[in-house]
Amino acid sequence: MLTVLIRYKGSNGSAKRFADEMVSSGIVEQIRQEEGNLRYEYFFPADEGESVLLVDSWADQEALDKHHKLPLMGKIKELREKYDLHMEVEKYQSLIDEEDEKYIRR
Repeated sequence: MLTVLIRYKGSNGSAKRFADEMVSSGIVEQIRQEEGNLRYEYFFPADEGESVLLVDSWADQEALDKHHKLPLMGKIKELREKYDLHMEVEKYQSLIDEEDEKYIRR
């Protein structure tokens, strides 16, 4: 599993408005329906009002690559520009194994 963390930063509430429009326009639901998407959720830091964190998880790199090639990415780029957002991006690969699973309550 791959997880991409994207922190969108804006001003005057633009990051929140971006996330709201992503949801209301149906883009978020379309992404969640893509093959290989495991999670697509926005979170808002309690102590910082001008950013939003996207947690975006995929089954593998191939699924993420397919997502990046869809026309939908153009719409997302337009919205980022509309709200003048800047991004910090981190990507992680899950290394949880059988030994780790012993300690995880699901």
